[in-house]
Amino acid sequence: MIDHFSLPVSDLRKSKPFYEAVLGALGYLSLQAQLFDGYSAFGFGDDPDGEPPFWIGGPTVDGVSKPVTPDGQHIAFAARSRTMVDAFHAAGLAAGGTDNGPPGLRPHYHADYYAAFLLDPDGHHIEAVCHRPE
Repeated sequence: MIDHFSLPVSDLRKSKPFYEAVLGALGYLSLQAQLFDGYSAFGFGDDPDGEPPFWIGGPTVDGVSKPVTPDGQHIAFAARSRTMVDAFHAAGLAAGGTDNGPPGLRPHYHADYYAAFLLDPDGHHIEAVCHRPE
């Protein structure tokens, strides 16, 4: 359903290594860098030959500063195992993220909902979730 998603960040020097760490723990790669009209962006995905579905970029477009507004934004990344969820959380904390919910079951969503929650350097709410029983 979704072709790609772009998340504005205030400092690419902080956010790129953070996302490389947390998404790397889930098996995703930093695939592309783009610079156009004064806007820098980095794309992430799991197919080295495909177009990245997740991008971080900013903070300006056409030389005009765009605000970064993390309140209410929530992105959940798929994890193939609970071990990957644990690794995502540990990598995020080591890369400067803030704990927003440790790895564990969230049975109020469903019996096998295993997730961890972080705030990225801009305060965006990010999550890794595994729906498989283990």
